[in-house]
Amino acid sequence: MPLGNFYGIGIGPGDPELMTVRGARLLGACRHIFVPKARTAADSIAMQIAGRYLRADARICELVFPMTADKQELTARWEKSAAEVAAVLQTGKDACFLTLGDPLLYSTYIYLLRALRTLLPELQVITVPGITAFSAVAALTEFVVGEGKEPVTIVPSTDDFAGLKRAIAAGGTIVIMKIGERLKELLKLLAEEKLLDAAVLVSRAGMAGQRIETDLRRLTGDNPEIGYLSIILVDAGRGKN
Repeated sequence: MPLGNFYGIGIGPGDPELMTVRGARLLGACRHIFVPKARTAADSIAMQIAGRYLRADARICELVFPMTADKQELTARWEKSAAEVAAVLQTGKDACFLTLGDPLLYSTYIYLLRALRTLLPELQVITVPGITAFSAVAALTEFVVGEGKEPVTIVPSTDDFAGLKRAIAAGGTIVIMKIGERLKELLKLLAEEKLLDAAVLVSRAGMAGQRIETDLRRLTGDNPEIGYLSIILVDAGRGKN
């Protein structure tokens, strides 16, 4: 029996109306939908965004990807999830996997796809790009991401901030992702670099509880949770002037 097709669908940053027409059409045609979430007891953010586009008889399977740095635990989870998806595809039925933003930009989809490729090397994969969170942040704040010959650097926040410091030195626009619990330390670094006035933050763009902050000083002392599902855009060149 031929394998079903596997669709990786980027559902955008949070506003259901920012899903692509193609993504919505494919979701409406597919019965087997796999959605990621961070904890067993949590609601799936992906379902909150894309639920309106699913067919009435859709079968939804939630895949838990815990927020941990333990590579062994994560690998085991990806392999287990890939086996669940493969079981559907091996019956000849199509399956969709929903992912926030774009599927190939710091997404769980990347690791799931690799695990699936190991199990089913001949699998037909269709990846549907999605609007990135930083594009939504730029639109909400009228923040110019790329202009002229200035570079744009996308940096995931890490504990040592080495990549961010290199990006600041290079100038141009910096997109800071994966902020999480590091917001306080990030604000301190931006203050030291005199870049607080050249930065904006948006949390939960397009979702309930959205927060737009163009004065990052107001974030001092805020609940650390504000760093989750947040993006900071920085005009590093402006800080040098």
